[in-house]
Amino acid sequence: MSNEAVMQDAPRDGGVPILTLLVALIAIGVGIYASLPLLAEGHSAFNTTSNLAWGLPVVAYVFLALSSTGLAMVSSLAMVFGWKDFYPIAKRCLWLAVALLIAGFISLALELGHPFRMLWAIPLNLQVQSPLFWMGVWYLIALVFMVVKLALLQKEEWSTSASRTVGIATFVSEILAAVTLALVFGMMAMRPYWYGSFVPVYFLVTAALSGVAFATLFTFFAHGLGTSSMSPRMTHLMTETMPKIFAALLGTVLVLAVARVITGLWSNQPEIALVTRHFVDSPWFHVQLWLGMVLPFILLLSPKLRVQPIIQLLAAVLVLLGVFIGRYEYIVGGQLVPLFKGTWYPDLIAYTPSMAEWGIVLFGVGIGLLIYAIGMWMFRLDDAPADAR
Repeated sequence: MSNEAVMQDAPRDGGVPILTLLVALIAIGVGIYASLPLLAEGHSAFNTTSNLAWGLPVVAYVFLALSSTGLAMVSSLAMVFGWKDFYPIAKRCLWLAVALLIAGFISLALELGHPFRMLWAIPLNLQVQSPLFWMGVWYLIALVFMVVKLALLQKEEWSTSASRTVGIATFVSEILAAVTLALVFGMMAMRPYWYGSFVPVYFLVTAALSGVAFATLFTFFAHGLGTSSMSPRMTHLMTETMPKIFAALLGTVLVLAVARVITGLWSNQPEIALVTRHFVDSPWFHVQLWLGMVLPFILLLSPKLRVQPIIQLLAAVLVLLGVFIGRYEYIVGGQLVPLFKGTWYPDLIAYTPSMAEWGIVLFGVGIGLLIYAIGMWMFRLDDAPADAR
């Protein structure tokens, strides 16, 4: 059998697409209902203001877009760097990356208030000096390359020259998109809480972490929350290699997060110290730190625990919760001190997401799950080359 042949005995996802489809339809329905005020009130249905312009939908976009980058990273371990152990989950990660990126685009587009105007206004304005412009360009290019790569995989072209080239282009465009997204925040010197040269590195590391968490969650979910229906290669990957990578990434992010908090509290920049103290005093910070990072890290450090699917699933869910809280804290936190008023302003800006904002996020996530469910029906997401069984 040639190297281009794929696994023909790989189990299909069974009844999982039906459950995924049901959850997707519920999320879409609830999301549409919750965001109905947009039709009558427009952008005033949001609890954002001129001082705090980016709220929950932007948080969701950053979370989903960077998770898409992380999933592309996991997929590229096999398709770009030739780590054959990762082939059994490469196709699933790539399709899930497409679904999450589209979900993120939807959340961002609806947050703008005029999503259809965006389709012609942004390209024709050609604001080439803005990282926001290039962020959209690179993520759109990445989406196109991912779709082309999936089309090649459907034709069983795993290691042809064209397939490798498209795989490299996908990886490079995703990295450039994530770095440009980081620069959207990191270059804003007027927002000290955002500003810093470390932001691209932090975004890439946390993107990889959320990508591994999503890959773990959806792979086990597709196989009945266990390993009995997995191929031997996939079983070894998910019980030996993957949890070790998961633990290493989580440990790195934990160190970076703690260092950032300590630096923020110690900072002689009043805005950074004030906002950091505000979040440290919040119960959500402790959920993020202790439940979203410390607990799963301890679980993944144990050789006996990390091989168990239920422990990995728990760790994945907790980590994704922690990463989402971290995105919220970073994006919203950078806006809590009003521009041009500084820390002498009587108080930090108060912000609580409105029902319409939650509706937009649910709608976007629902569409992403719907796209993923369609892929589970149409494609064999467990396919791999014959020599990677």
